[in-house]
Amino acid sequence: MRAVFGVVSMLIVLAVLAVVAFLAARQLKSAAPRVAAPGAAAASAPLSGNVGEQVRQVQQQVGADVAKALEQGAAARKEAAGK
Repeated sequence: MRAVFGVVSMLIVLAVLAVVAFLAARQLKSAAPRVAAPGAAAASAPLSGNVGEQVRQVQQQVGADVAKALEQGAAARKEAAGK
């Protein structure tokens, strides 16, 4: 009898985990179109010049993106601390 309860409880736990995984996957699929691809910003501005100039342009773009992300994070922390 204990073995039957053990098996039934494991099946219930697996069913709950499957539902949670399904909901999480559906949430990720709905959020995916809103997120821009990492190279989308760099691809939108055409690179010009030789390879060295292109590398500098990409480095500047990445630096600007990182600075922007850091500023957004700092603003979010400041806003959260003010609440």
